[in-house]
Amino acid sequence: MQEFRTAALVAAHLRGLGLEVREKVGGTGVVGILRGGKSGKVVALRADMDGLPVTEQVDLPFRSRVRAQWNGQEVGVMHACGHDNHVAILMGAAEVLAGMRAQVPGTVVFLFQPAEEGPGGAEPMIRAGVLDDPKVDAIFGLHVWPGPAGDVMVRGGPTMAAGNGLNIIVRGRQTHGAAPWGGVDPIVTGAQIVLALQTVVSRNINITRLPAIVTVAQFNAGIRSNIIPDSAVLVGTIRTFGREQRAEVLAAVERIATQVAASAGATAEVRLDAGYPVTANDEALTARMRGSIERAVGAEHVQVAPLITGSEDFSYFQERVPGVFLFLGITPRNEDWTKAAQNHSPRFFADESALPNGVRTLSSLALDFLTGAPPAAPTRAGR
Repeated sequence: MQEFRTAALVAAHLRGLGLEVREKVGGTGVVGILRGGKSGKVVALRADMDGLPVTEQVDLPFRSRVRAQWNGQEVGVMHACGHDNHVAILMGAAEVLAGMRAQVPGTVVFLFQPAEEGPGGAEPMIRAGVLDDPKVDAIFGLHVWPGPAGDVMVRGGPTMAAGNGLNIIVRGRQTHGAAPWGGVDPIVTGAQIVLALQTVVSRNINITRLPAIVTVAQFNAGIRSNIIPDSAVLVGTIRTFGREQRAEVLAAVERIATQVAASAGATAEVRLDAGYPVTANDEALTARMRGSIERAVGAEHVQVAPLITGSEDFSYFQERVPGVFLFLGITPRNEDWTKAAQNHSPRFFADESALPNGVRTLSSLALDFLTGAPPAAPTRAGR
C-alpha cells in the first residue's frame, strides 16, 4: 500500500480524459469511471500497481534506483512483475475508450489496484464497493508474461493456482547434543515430515485432472551445535487448481505431518493461511470474447495459456462477477522466451513493443462486451 506517486499520476491522467475519478479506494487504489454516450451494461478493467522488494539488475536508462523499507530492512524496489506495464496499458485503454465515448454503449470502470503482491488489494477495493457502484457485469484483467512479444494467451476455467502459506511447528523435547536419547529430536522429525510431504502430490492426488504443488522452502531450528532444540519450524507454500483438490491437499498435509510427528514422540501443529483462491476464467465468457481478442491482435497471435502455478488476487473479483484473466507475451521476438528471466527476477525485462497489443486487447474486450459483438468463428480441426 505504498503506491502513492503512481496513484497520483493515474488519477491525474484519468481526470485529464474527463473521467469520474475516485482516489484512496481500498488504500491507494484509484477508480476511473467512463460513462458512455448510450446506456447499457457495465464492464470493469483492472490493473495492479505495486512493485517488489527486488534490486533491478537490468542495464537500462530507466532502471529503478528506488530504495524503501521492507520488513525492517532497506531494500531496492523495482517492477519485477511488470505491474508498471499493466498500469501503462490500462491508462492507454482509458485514453482509447474516452476518445470514442459517444460510441460506448454502457459504462467502463477502470480499476487501478494496490498490493497485489501482498497483503492483497482486491478485497479492500471490493469492500469499498468498486463492483457495486456502478454494478459491474463482467471484468477483464491482463498480466505480462514470458512469451513472444505481443502474443496474447488465454484459457477457460482454472488458469492460476490458489496459494496457501504453510507453517508447521514441530515440538519435541530439548536435550544435550551428546545425549540425543534424553529428548525428542524435532530436527530429525521435521526432516522426516519434509520427505513424507513429497508423497502428498505424487501418491495422494490425481494429477491427471489438475496439477498441485507442496513446497517446503524454509527449515528453522536450533541455536547451538551441542543442543538439540525443543522445536523446529517448517515454512512453505501449497498450490492447487480447484476447491476439492485444495481441500484434499490441505487434509493430506495435516494428516501426514501430525502422524509422522506422533510416530517419533513429537507433535506437529499445522497452520495454513487462507491465501488467494484459484484464478478461474468464466468458460462461457472466455469462449465468447476470444473473437474480440483475435480481432484486436490477429488470430495468429492468440495462444492457449498454460496453467500457471503463481497466484493472483484477481480471483476475488472473479468470485463476484464473471471474469477473464489473460497474459501478454513480453519477450523480444528475436530471443528464446523459454529462457527469459521469470517474473520476480532482478533481471526481469519487458519488451515495450508488446504494450500496444495490450491496449488493443483490453479496449476491444470492453467495447465488444458492451456492444455484444459476435464470438470467434469455430476453430477448424487441426489448427
